[in-house]
Amino acid sequence: MAKFHIKKGDKVTVLAGEYKGQTGTVIEMLPSKNKALVEGINVVKKHMKPSATNPQGGITEKEAPIHLSNLMYVDANGKASRVGRKEDENGKLVRYSKKTQETIK
Repeated sequence: MAKFHIKKGDKVTVLAGEYKGQTGTVIEMLPSKNKALVEGINVVKKHMKPSATNPQGGITEKEAPIHLSNLMYVDANGKASRVGRKEDENGKLVRYSKKTQETIK
């Protein structure tokens, strides 16, 4: 399985596109497409056909996937930072913020 610089639950900022500069939390990762769903980012309108669960139908808004290359991790200080990997004292590989050198939980 591929390793990515962001994970589900991380706070990220958008680097390019219509939502450039906005921040949000990763809701879901889509590793097969190298994309992620970010809360409140890349919101699109979807026309829903009436069904048993939604008898009214209509137009709903939902987040669309955004490519991982357009996202950057935001550290605890609120600054965007690149992410690296290093071994901790137990020999386990952990992610860390290259700007502050702090490990990412």
